[in-house]
Amino acid sequence: MSSSAKPSLDYPFPDPPAPGTALRVAQGVHWLRMPLPFQLDHINLWLLEDEDGWTIVDTGIGNATTRELWDRVFAFMGKAFSLKRIVVTHYHPDHAGNAGWLCERFGVQVWMTQGEYLTAHAVRASSAGYTSDAVLEVFRRNGLDEARLGAMVSGRNRYAAFVPDFPQSYRRVIDGDRIAIGAREWRVMVGYGHAPEHMSLYCEELGVLIAGDMLLSTISTNVSVWSVDPEGDPLRLFLQSIARYRELPADLLVLPSHGKPFRGAHLRVAELERHHDDRFGELLSALEAKPASAGELLPVLFRRSLDVHQTFFAMGEAIAHLHYLYYAGRARRLEGKDGVVRYAKA
Repeated sequence: MSSSAKPSLDYPFPDPPAPGTALRVAQGVHWLRMPLPFQLDHINLWLLEDEDGWTIVDTGIGNATTRELWDRVFAFMGKAFSLKRIVVTHYHPDHAGNAGWLCERFGVQVWMTQGEYLTAHAVRASSAGYTSDAVLEVFRRNGLDEARLGAMVSGRNRYAAFVPDFPQSYRRVIDGDRIAIGAREWRVMVGYGHAPEHMSLYCEELGVLIAGDMLLSTISTNVSVWSVDPEGDPLRLFLQSIARYRELPADLLVLPSHGKPFRGAHLRVAELERHHDDRFGELLSALEAKPASAGELLPVLFRRSLDVHQTFFAMGEAIAHLHYLYYAGRARRLEGKDGVVRYAKA
């Protein structure tokens, strides 16, 4: 590479594992891939060699297709497949969906942070502010029009559909814990913003980081304001969290939940910081012209047509960006007679 060439991420494994198989990416670390019924059409899961068995990191959504693939993986790994534990990085359905099924099948515990474990149960039960009506009210207050709000009304709990059951007990882990998996130690790194207490795992001996959704190679992690914390500042928490990865070696192998394993963690952190700085600048330019709500600013942040599913996450992200600017003193908050919150440049 010439001295003038722009640094780029390195992808040491260009081809993902075939469905129902596993690909070794480091000593004792194997990569699985499962399909998702969304635009983001896959999730990466991980098998770690443990003492007299295996540890699973993340589980895929709880549907028949994914469970059939798990059966194929168990067969691929050998007749004597034995599961020691399940680690779930965070509560989102593509990560937690089969935790209950696997725990019951193998008689093992799920290991999670407390915030993620309790949130999974709250969302499944539509309790503690995790209701569709509460989310839509936050979106209405932040300027989403009634037509798009109406399109989001489904009358069912989509989370419970993808997480049909969930363990009634768990093994709690906290930031800084060191988990012995086989002959190696993995350090828990808790990050915030994408989920309440998202767990990543770092093995210094292997130079490997199982990053979950906190550090993705080609897309930016969804960081949203939701109804349970409608005045929160999750984007500040997220940016502070990913900055911690600079404490780790620059050439470590990052295993993300989506996309391909890569090297270049420090570079990717810088790219994400620039990405959000650019979005802040675009929002402030728009607000300089006139006050606007999150709903009105969707075209500024997302220059493409959004379907209902995409609009749902786009609204959460737009509110998060505006909250960041507001709490940083770079934008002012205005509430009109219509009850809609709008922002102006400070």
